[in-house]
Amino acid sequence: MAPRTPPPAGPDRSHPAEAAALRTAHRICPLCEACCGLSLTLEGERVVAVRGQSDDVFSAGYLCPKGVALKDLHEDPDRLRTPLVRRDGVLAPATWDEAWAEIARRLPPLQAAHGRDAVAVVAGNPVSHKMGLLLVLPALLKALGTRNFFSASTLDQMPRQLVNGWMYGHWLSNAVPDIDRCDWLLVIGANPVASNGSLWTVPGVRDRLRALRRRGGQLLVVDPRRTETAALADEHLAVRPGTDVFLLLGLLHTLFDEDLVRPGRLADLMQGLEAVRAAVAPFPAERMAPRCGVPADTLRRLARSLAATPRAAVYGRMGTSVQAYGSLCAWLIELLNLLTGHVDAPGGLMFPQAAAFAANTTGAPGRGRGIVTGRHRSRVAGAPEVFGELPLGCLAEEIETPGTGQVRALVTIAANPVLSAPEGERLARAFDGLDFMLSLDLYLNETSRHADVVLPARSPLEDGHWDVAFTQFSVRNHARYSPPVLAADPAHPPEWQQLLRLAAIAQGQGAAADIDALDDALAEHALRQAQAAAEAAGTPGIDAAALRAAIGRWRGPERLLDLALRCGPWGAAARGEADGLTLERVAARPAGIDLGPLAPRLPELLRTPDGRIALAPPALVADLARVAQACATEPTDTADATHPLRLIGRRDLRSNNSWMHNLPTLAKGPDRCTLQVHPDDARRAGLADGARARLVRGDQVLEVPIEWSDAVSPGVVCLPHGWGHDLPGSRLAIAAQRPGVNLNRLADGRERDPLSGNAVLTGLPVRLERVV
Repeated sequence: MAPRTPPPAGPDRSHPAEAAALRTAHRICPLCEACCGLSLTLEGERVVAVRGQSDDVFSAGYLCPKGVALKDLHEDPDRLRTPLVRRDGVLAPATWDEAWAEIARRLPPLQAAHGRDAVAVVAGNPVSHKMGLLLVLPALLKALGTRNFFSASTLDQMPRQLVNGWMYGHWLSNAVPDIDRCDWLLVIGANPVASNGSLWTVPGVRDRLRALRRRGGQLLVVDPRRTETAALADEHLAVRPGTDVFLLLGLLHTLFDEDLVRPGRLADLMQGLEAVRAAVAPFPAERMAPRCGVPADTLRRLARSLAATPRAAVYGRMGTSVQAYGSLCAWLIELLNLLTGHVDAPGGLMFPQAAAFAANTTGAPGRGRGIVTGRHRSRVAGAPEVFGELPLGCLAEEIETPGTGQVRALVTIAANPVLSAPEGERLARAFDGLDFMLSLDLYLNETSRHADVVLPARSPLEDGHWDVAFTQFSVRNHARYSPPVLAADPAHPPEWQQLLRLAAIAQGQGAAADIDALDDALAEHALRQAQAAAEAAGTPGIDAAALRAAIGRWRGPERLLDLALRCGPWGAAARGEADGLTLERVAARPAGIDLGPLAPRLPELLRTPDGRIALAPPALVADLARVAQACATEPTDTADATHPLRLIGRRDLRSNNSWMHNLPTLAKGPDRCTLQVHPDDARRAGLADGARARLVRGDQVLEVPIEWSDAVSPGVVCLPHGWGHDLPGSRLAIAAQRPGVNLNRLADGRERDPLSGNAVLTGLPVRLERVV
């Protein structure tokens, strides 16, 4: 790799008087869902080393390469430190006042002329790793008043969230495998050894899976590729890409057919069992086997083992979500666990109880309003809103298509849809046609290069941190807070203040709005919500004045966190001031506070209108008609004659978001953007190991180096996501040296799971050609 401009020099050690004393600071890693505790050695304002924090109550010293790379991120000379404003077609450094003035000059008049929906917002995955962004983003969306909100959720996890909402009453009531007490785990379309868990916050998962096997348990993996997780398994079943729904239906049918349905203590909480029985009756294992490529006797054996093992779980993730049957897959997985008595049971799937911000810990227990979808639809395709979002695959057409409600301005927040969403080239062209574009980001990347104004994010080491989302998916209940590790430039506002100022501009208050007053209003709104939740729960009323005074020592997201902790299930408002959680008490424990193993939470967790688990949501039952229609045709091993291979994605331990390819610690080593091809398929195409090949789908072509691998099944090719760093205007020097190719150029934005709107990003039909 080429040398890079070094960060500012540290103290000169040749002069003892100038040497700064070493100190240690603690930080929760914000770079993936594992949320490991880190121990940072600092010399003044310079990071010397990053290690796993051995006494962290949650991660116990586990560390992956991403955590070490936090030092690279902080020091990266490509990371933006000042705003950029487009002048004469070129993004140039600007002052903060100049940036705010440009936004105020252009954004409000645009909405006034074309309506609130003329502005769209895209939130990227890193939003969930920054407390300030996640907690204050709703205020910006409310101020903008647009229905055009998009996020990475419809590229990843929306089927899971939708099924959670329909069955349990809230989008984030997500049960996770209780891995440390589990004796039989079936993993479908997931690779937690590489991902560190997904919608399952589980640091050190490799060691935990090994421990499962050491105690006599079984690990089984269903995946078209022998992944890092499959390599640890007792059994790997190579399913055909995109056919998980057939496999799951074969398992579920077997439970009914062989009288293996045993819901246990949850039976009285369930409604819709007979509807499920009738719905899956047409899909026996013998009929499903030819479609998924797994023999019928194997499907029946798996169903029997799941039913017979007291502590067992089925876990499915990315591969089951990013396909045409994503919502059906999530539903069938949940049914397999529920109908065998493995939900809300130790060693099965259990619901975390987050110390703060979890809607299923507040309000009246055991009953609620449930969820509603389709409150509005996308203007062009008519795709329904889900969880307040529209499918990201619809964004390009919403910008390109003239008419009332056309998207004319865009705000991206920690997002890079040019690489992460389908049809990135089309999106890039659409962005160039916008009247105005604003990006909040760490980098000038493949998306933010199109912006008229770019506002830089702070280094994660300069912000306080609490895992708002991931404590709700954690394998053990805990409370951990990281204060800022390094001092930020006082002139560089944190992202939460940036969002509030944008909200003020959108509301007509102008760029000079009083941010402290807006912050106070946000806290007051949260306090009123806490009061309403306490009244709904029938708990003693909250003394608003006392609580307002108690949280008054904090500002911004920390004040919201202190309020949420005090009013949460372990909080001072619930348990008494003597021993309840407050932010001050959590912050005083750098290693965190252990709140114990996951415990049963049903029925109090439920927020469905009737207080029962909805086994047969009508939309899911109706969607089985698509499966029945597919079953009416002859099964085939290939996609079609002109595109005989199926393309799947893959995850690498050293990659999560596209900007991680710019960090030396993660970028070093072999080229990771290779197309894995089974040797038989490579020979058939006349391609040697290491050769370059053309990967073709329709009129889209990628040229990529191939890697012979018997880890992928015959007929399957595998390429990682998040690459394609060869676009002009980006400022990612390390990533540009080995740019790779963008898998999602081969995806079609119109191909979506119809219920959740999630993009279809796996099982894409392709063919291989030699490069001439």
